[in-house]
Amino acid sequence: MIDGDTIEISGIRVRLEGIDAPELRQSCPGVQNNDWPAGRRAASALGAMAAGRRVICKSHGTDKYGRMLGVCWAGPREVNRAIVQQGLAWAFVRYSKTYVADEAAARATKRGIWQASCQPAWLYRNAQWSSEAERAPKGCAIKGNISTGGRRVYHMPWGRWYAKTKIEPDKGERWFCNEREALDAGWRPSGV
Repeated sequence: MIDGDTIEISGIRVRLEGIDAPELRQSCPGVQNNDWPAGRRAASALGAMAAGRRVICKSHGTDKYGRMLGVCWAGPREVNRAIVQQGLAWAFVRYSKTYVADEAAARATKRGIWQASCQPAWLYRNAQWSSEAERAPKGCAIKGNISTGGRRVYHMPWGRWYAKTKIEPDKGERWFCNEREALDAGWRPSGV
């Protein structure tokens, strides 16, 4: 499990097709004025569904970042649908209308992200990008970091380690303007 809508199976990253879960660091205004950790809850639920079960994914092609787009099952349960039914992801209607009815049912019963006002993940990412791009060199907000083991990974503005990652160009680290640029340069996405 990478986050609430991305898993890794045998070294292959699979982006759950047709859904968009909150980013790991994303919280939503919750019940009784407390922030609800939507991103962590979605990731935890996906991890629990997969734990100890054989997970099988049917490929629906690849996304622009080279990840497999898939519909996955943990045992007899379709994971994509279950995450939306639990109110832990939106139907990503920009790409698919498959889970619209599941989202409507979760919204009607105020499950998960529907218990309060929760910004859709795509708007959250856009806001994080805009904020960081204002401070980043040439507006290129993706941080290309070299780990102590020499792995070249990049961090997105909404990622878990983004704020703690410092770019040191003299060590070969760099900024990227988009994920395709980072991937083409041989860098890989961070685990979260």
